[in-house]
Amino acid sequence: MSAARPLTTLRTIAVVAALPLLLSACGYGSDAADDDKRTEVAAGAEKLSADEVKIGYFPNLTHATALVGVQEGLLQKELGGTRIKPSTFNAGPSEIEALNAGSIDIGWIGPSPAINGYTKSDGKNLRIISGSASGGVKLVVNPDRIKSLDDVKGKKIATPQLGNTQDVAFLNWIAEKGWKVDAQSGKGDVSVVRTDNKITPDAYKSGSIDGAWVPEPTASKLVAEGAEPLLDEADLWPGKKFVITNIIVRQEFLKEHPDVVEAVLRGSVRTNEWINANPDKAKASANAALKAEAGKALPAEIIDPAWKSITFLDDPLASTLDSQAEHAVKAGLLEQPDLEGIYDLAPLNKVLEAEGKDRVDDAGLGTEQPNS
Repeated sequence: MSAARPLTTLRTIAVVAALPLLLSACGYGSDAADDDKRTEVAAGAEKLSADEVKIGYFPNLTHATALVGVQEGLLQKELGGTRIKPSTFNAGPSEIEALNAGSIDIGWIGPSPAINGYTKSDGKNLRIISGSASGGVKLVVNPDRIKSLDDVKGKKIATPQLGNTQDVAFLNWIAEKGWKVDAQSGKGDVSVVRTDNKITPDAYKSGSIDGAWVPEPTASKLVAEGAEPLLDEADLWPGKKFVITNIIVRQEFLKEHPDVVEAVLRGSVRTNEWINANPDKAKASANAALKAEAGKALPAEIIDPAWKSITFLDDPLASTLDSQAEHAVKAGLLEQPDLEGIYDLAPLNKVLEAEGKDRVDDAGLGTEQPNS
């Protein structure tokens, strides 16, 4: 999968988050309680240029940087007297809507809704300002029906939703195999069955699907039901890395409060560093956050393998986002959108340099006028 050329207009299709949906959002999202100890401001802490910063994310393992950063107080620590106000969402479109309405300022989100939100606003509302996670997507199958990749032909394989990140990736893989599938209907040499991640395990148990191309923890939930991993999507990408979660910001908030954005990014970088240095503690922290946010923790048989397949990093892997968009164009789900300017990595690179880390690249899709 080579990096694609910059792209030019989005067709009106449902491009949604590439993540399992573990919480039903209310309105623009479910807000944390005002007395949430995880976002408690230390006495005497000095405020930055804003009283608060409203952040959004999913109660999901691929958003563990936000989950752990809030749970451990690592994000709040960097913000001093500026209080962090978290909200959780169940889908990318609702988080983008909240960002557009000013109900959140910064959000953790998948590549497809980030592209969708950017192009629908003609590049005027959001910027991608950091990466957060890579990987965590697998093709898992019924071993009694599918024993090799070639056996996928003629079978029923679930993806989360038409046009979402995993759906596009699977359609691209099918095309590279030389098989034909109508992208809209999912019919062809393989039957692509669009199925909500929440009900995919039941569909597998009932035998109505033969496998699924899905993100974690849905993949590990299917394995717990007897499925076997057949392909890790990471193996299809250079360096085995591809973006699954980015950090986005409202352009107006970035312009008015660059110090707050920088503090959140510093908290994210330090959270990722802590996660990678303390994987077992971080996994437990993420699971505690899931229980707090979604009302239920994941059992060890699911969270252990799911956690191992996700890489937490600051690099947004910009060339892979460009490639993901190009795959959607090739599948006939997108007209070519103009992604130039979708990234502003100047604040992140400032933080990374201060932390003694390497700068990251925007693959030629960055703004020419950094905001910090």
